[in-house]
Amino acid sequence: MKYALLGLMLAIIFTAGCQNNQKPEKKPIAKIHDQYLYLSDLKSVVPDNKPKQDSTMIAKNYIQDWIKRQLLLNKAEENLDPQSKDIRKQIENYRASLLIYRYQQQLIDQKLDTAVSQQEIASYYNENTSNFVLDKNLARVLYIKLAENSPNMGRVRQWYKSDDEQDRTRLKDYCYQYAEKFDNFNNRWIDFNGLIKNIPYEMDRPERFFRNRRFLEVKDNSFYHFIRINDYKLKGSTAPMDYVEDRIKSIIINKRKHQLLEKLENDIYNEALNHNEFVIY
Repeated sequence: MKYALLGLMLAIIFTAGCQNNQKPEKKPIAKIHDQYLYLSDLKSVVPDNKPKQDSTMIAKNYIQDWIKRQLLLNKAEENLDPQSKDIRKQIENYRASLLIYRYQQQLIDQKLDTAVSQQEIASYYNENTSNFVLDKNLARVLYIKLAENSPNMGRVRQWYKSDDEQDRTRLKDYCYQYAEKFDNFNNRWIDFNGLIKNIPYEMDRPERFFRNRRFLEVKDNSFYHFIRINDYKLKGSTAPMDYVEDRIKSIIINKRKHQLLEKLENDIYNEALNHNEFVIY
């Protein structure tokens, strides 16, 4: 009943809000002790283009949250000692931190150079290879999944092993027509274990597997899986540079950001020092 009355009151208030000769936003919606919630407080919460039923539900939820927040605030005021309630220093520190952060972000947006050359990437990579040790087996592969009744399976076995460009084109055209899945990861590194986890094949010794195999054909109940391994990197070895390129870019840019902010602090400090803007006692 209480929610029904509240919904009815909100509907009346929203309807009255459309009439020019009334000011329903001055009407209280809720009250906790001497604190009031007015219709005007809901203006930024309830979108104008919402249906009345949705607007009423949004308003009711906001009112309930406001009441709970005010009640909790009152309990805090009643039960905390004066020292605990003195938050002026915290507010000042928060405001200072927020303003400094916004100023720093503005400076970063204006002055930070985010362009990173391949030479910079290569230089950082060569100087820090020990930081780029792989935690997984990587590979560049061709992967095909075909239904067991797919036509010309013998040709597929020939094409996926071939280095001839025409055979590769034939294989691609065939896979676009018949393959359940066809992925060419020859230009990027992938997690090889993640690729074969859904294939009925156990890779007990990765080093031996990669050294002795370039082609893998596996059949499950309904499908054939073909994998051509074009390159690989074992877990525990140094990651290829192109695999960690984005990570290196982020490291270089973050380093520039740190240097930019450090320079900002030093420049402001030295300028103030030269103009006798502060005194240390």
